Amino acid sequence: MGIKQGWNGRFYEDFEIGDIYPHPLGRTVTKTDNIWVTLLTQNTNPIHFDDYYSSQTDFGKPLVDSTFTLALVTGQSVTDISQNAMANLGWDKVRLPNPVFEGDTIYSYSEVLEKRESKSRPHVGIVKVKSSGYNQRAEVVITFERTMMVYKKDSSPNQENNLLTEVLKNEK
Repeated sequence: MGIKQGWNGRFYEDFEIGDIYPHPLGRTVTKTDNIWVTLLTQNTNPIHFDDYYSSQTDFGKPLVDSTFTLALVTGQSVTDISQNAMANLGWDKVRLPNPVFEGDTIYSYSEVLEKRESKSRPHVGIVKVKSSGYNQRAEVVITFERTMMVYKKDSSPNQENNLLTEVLKNEK
């Protein structure tokens, strides 16, 4: 019986322009998520945390802080897009076409828009994707472009779990 490595993400060479990656996990947004991120970011708009105040708005209930939505969809994309990123270079064209409410479940996918060799770092390439998040009603709630430096296969840090071999030896 041997050790079988799990999924370790894509490397620069694995990206092809036009590929679409559906991200595997959805996430239901809770009231706690919304309040915590609002407090952590020092966002004082009561539309995110005051039920009475938000009941008087056009939405009739609290809106989820949009920075949470951006962070959530970015996080959902990591396993497919940036598990092997050396660095994020930027988020552009962030759009929020529909609101997110507490209790919504957010799913996402990303499309590869561009890729090129890095001019300054030969061990990485530059990849640009467009990520989109949508809810359980199939409404798109966020889109954005993200550019990152992604390691090439032969240049990434070692991802092997050397400790596991030692643990397995000690169990025998």
